[in-house]
Amino acid sequence: MTSAPARLPDPASTTVVVRELGHSDYLPVWEAMRRFTDARTPDTTDELWFVEHAPVYTLGTNDRNEPFDNPGIPVIKTDRGGQITYHGPGQIVVYVLMDLRRRAWGVKLLVRKIEQAVIDLLADHGIEGQRRENAPGIYVEGRKIAQLGLRIRHGASYHGLSFNANMDLEPFRRIKPCGYAGLETIDLAQLLGSAQRLPSGLQPQLLASLLKNLDYLSTHNR
Repeated sequence: MTSAPARLPDPASTTVVVRELGHSDYLPVWEAMRRFTDARTPDTTDELWFVEHAPVYTLGTNDRNEPFDNPGIPVIKTDRGGQITYHGPGQIVVYVLMDLRRRAWGVKLLVRKIEQAVIDLLADHGIEGQRRENAPGIYVEGRKIAQLGLRIRHGASYHGLSFNANMDLEPFRRIKPCGYAGLETIDLAQLLGSAQRLPSGLQPQLLASLLKNLDYLSTHNR
């Protein structure tokens, strides 16, 4: 009795377009994500957008709108999950525009896979990254190094991951990051210390880890 042939992966679900957006304000990129998600069809290729934002606080759909000492940084209320966070220079932001229905994935699985990509990246630098129950993101010894917030619309995801690479962390100290009072943040540069330089290939390393964990087999750069 012969066994049935193995089912090959759907090329549409294993291919991704990678876009390098460079430095950009938050609002136009958010608006572009919404337009992309609303316009996509079952045949639209998934995309990963890499960007570094100008300083901005963003409020998620669960934000409590608590006042804080704002030094004049713009505040934008968004449609992602979670509460308040900060984006700024020296932080790698990756927006994950994925058709979840095509993969039959739930949002919890997507969150786990994005988190695992960060854990694997940190492990490559000898650092143990950890999850925290009911608090998406990755932590190192209790300090948060990666923030994660998503929106699912028409069965597809947008928003995504921000990874603290080498940045001014002071704006985080003015807020309750992700709603947690006293939560400390950290970046990779501080964890590596003065003995090591921040790797120049950090963004390609993060991309490679995301491609592996999100099961993408081929990429197109735009």
